[in-house]
Amino acid sequence: MQFLSLLSALRQRFRRRRMQRLLSVFPLRADWRVLDVGGTLDIWAHCPVCPRLVLLNTPRGGEPEPPGADVVFGDGRRLPFADRSFDLAFSNSVIEHVGDEASQIAFASEIRRVGKRYWVQTPDRWFPIEQHLWTPFIHFLPQGLQRAIVPHFSVWQLLVRVRNDQRRYYLDHYLGTVRLLSMRDLRRLFPEATIIRERIFGLSKSLVAAHGCEDRPSR
Repeated sequence: MQFLSLLSALRQRFRRRRMQRLLSVFPLRADWRVLDVGGTLDIWAHCPVCPRLVLLNTPRGGEPEPPGADVVFGDGRRLPFADRSFDLAFSNSVIEHVGDEASQIAFASEIRRVGKRYWVQTPDRWFPIEQHLWTPFIHFLPQGLQRAIVPHFSVWQLLVRVRNDQRRYYLDHYLGTVRLLSMRDLRRLFPEATIIRERIFGLSKSLVAAHGCEDRPSR
């Protein structure tokens, strides 16, 4: 479908811009040891520098180990690494998926502990389109209303063809686990960080907490 093709193109464009911004903030080098918490190699295809990557993720059945990175299975809330053992701790659209506030606090604390520097991106709660369901304003409704509406309607399930069990899993995960963050929330989790806004049409689409870079005002 044309919409899905457009969405994929926009996602790739934002990933390229995000990695360009990363390189403008940090002097990333090939000898840096970088931990990507909850990520895959996809986003690193947009980075002209290839650091020594460690991907930490939950086990994914049948998925081959990607070339060019070490893979560790684990929980981002309890990282199996020593303090400051990575030149950069990186996370892209993960912290909103780890669960409740206590889980997000634990995740942020671990990122801050293991990285000499860190870069943590998350969708902006106040962007008008919910970026997992592609549905305007649904995330502004009370939880009870979301639970009544989402199983029956979202733009995502109108456009993406998946098996019923995959659909149920995705929607249950959204309703039960996803907790979107505002700039204020991100500041509480990463108090020493510079907060960077990623914008589209003047609206703040995503937020990045970056630390270990030159001190700059939030924008």
